[in-house]
Amino acid sequence: MVVTANPEASRAGLAVLERGGNAIDAAVAAQLVLGLTEPQSSGLGGGAFLVYQDAATGRLITLDARETAPGAATPARFEGLSLADAIESGLSTGVPGTPKLIEEMHRRFGTLPMADLAERAIELARGGFEISPRLADSIKASARIPNDPAAKAYFFNPDGTPKQAGTLLLNEEYARSVEALVRHGNADAFYAGQIRDDIISAVRREPRAGDLAPSDFTSYRVKERAPVCGAYRAYKVCGMGPPSSGGIAVAQILAMLEPFDMAAAGTNSVRSVHLYTQANRLAFADRNRYVADADFVDVPVRGLLDRQYLRTRAGLIGTERDMGPAEPGDPPFKTGRFLDGVHRDVPATSHISIVDRFGNAVSMTTTIESAFGSGRMVRGFMLNNELTDFSFAAGPPEQPVANRVEPGKRPRSSMAPTIVFDEDGKVRYVLGSPGGSSIISYVAQSVVALIDWGLDPQQVAALPHFQNNNGKAPATLLEAGTSVTDLAAELERMGHGVTVTDLTSGLSIIAVEEGRLLGGADIRRENLAVGR
Repeated sequence: MVVTANPEASRAGLAVLERGGNAIDAAVAAQLVLGLTEPQSSGLGGGAFLVYQDAATGRLITLDARETAPGAATPARFEGLSLADAIESGLSTGVPGTPKLIEEMHRRFGTLPMADLAERAIELARGGFEISPRLADSIKASARIPNDPAAKAYFFNPDGTPKQAGTLLLNEEYARSVEALVRHGNADAFYAGQIRDDIISAVRREPRAGDLAPSDFTSYRVKERAPVCGAYRAYKVCGMGPPSSGGIAVAQILAMLEPFDMAAAGTNSVRSVHLYTQANRLAFADRNRYVADADFVDVPVRGLLDRQYLRTRAGLIGTERDMGPAEPGDPPFKTGRFLDGVHRDVPATSHISIVDRFGNAVSMTTTIESAFGSGRMVRGFMLNNELTDFSFAAGPPEQPVANRVEPGKRPRSSMAPTIVFDEDGKVRYVLGSPGGSSIISYVAQSVVALIDWGLDPQQVAALPHFQNNNGKAPATLLEAGTSVTDLAAELERMGHGVTVTDLTSGLSIIAVEEGRLLGGADIRRENLAVGR
């Protein structure tokens, strides 16, 4: 089974599985198509996190292909800039990681030739694909595309109007970029060749030119990280460690909910929403202070996941009143003193969930950050604005912000690709979502719904969302147009400051049951689950 945010990508992944390929092969094929048909969310100009369960070895492997800041970066990089100006500047683009991840995952775990995996993406790029309703809406809403000549020529008509849904879109440049992967069998063209030089030129273009250099690409590496795992009921929930905050925060939320009977509280009840949002507050308080790139900061992962520490944190959750903005805890095993950072994640990104006939499982969250990234297009793909995930304030040297900008550093992420194992150690659920900092809440809520509420993946993917990322009041968010908005008055009586808003997840969920796979595709986007 393959579940992605775009039907063409899901079908491309399934076609690879039907040819005898494995989950990694299918993920490569799906990503290459996503970069074409969902260019606002991910692609060759961005980065990704991969969580992979290898059935043959029983190993859980997590690969970090997060973008890196240039060697010339300083903590004052975005000082004085608004978020909007920073996103559109060349300063926002880090060294892309997705091409190198495709090379690495295929080299280590793939089985079919790269040419077979790239075939559908090249075919669609040259033959054309129809602009989907969601892509058309994104083009119309983008303020950045018209400022880049290549992007404007691609997404807009000659008369200056945005191309509409159903328009056939051809992308010869993208076909050639994908062919560079096939021709070399690696990503060298993106890190040492002409494509690299074109990326640098685009980033260094005014206004607000960036400073990426050839040496930044030469030094880029995909890094294998230790998985982050936590227990929930009889299950083990595993995800990505720093520089992602997703795995830690999801595990913390679940551990803090474990003392409470979430099954008895019921689906989308006032009690469930209250308890869940309080655990959200506490997890985000820790996230904003302690989590950053572990190559630069001694992130106290062990302490943040310590069961006694989390029991103490859970004890702060009152059952009758909202606690208000939570303070970070004092986890064991930590070193150093840090100030809180400000998270500025924006709700874009994409996710791929795959299980193959061999029992391998892929959970891969992939991104260029905000819609259409920095708005700068190179060789048929959009460049990321991931560096705006750093804190804009660095803090003083004696007590810095952990997620401050530094040369070669990877910005903190909220992406939370997740695999859940049952008590026998077998893969039970594979899931993840786009959504900026809301990803953490989407994924943790889904785990509760699967385990405590006994819902199937499609029911879970369609559930109304609620969350609290520990902002100032009104901070409890209820998804607009859904039944949870009926709870607003009672939550307000409990002290919650409530905001009704869009919470546009893009969950892709697979449940592994005896003899069958069940898929859930989020109805808020264009997700599709396909399988055999």
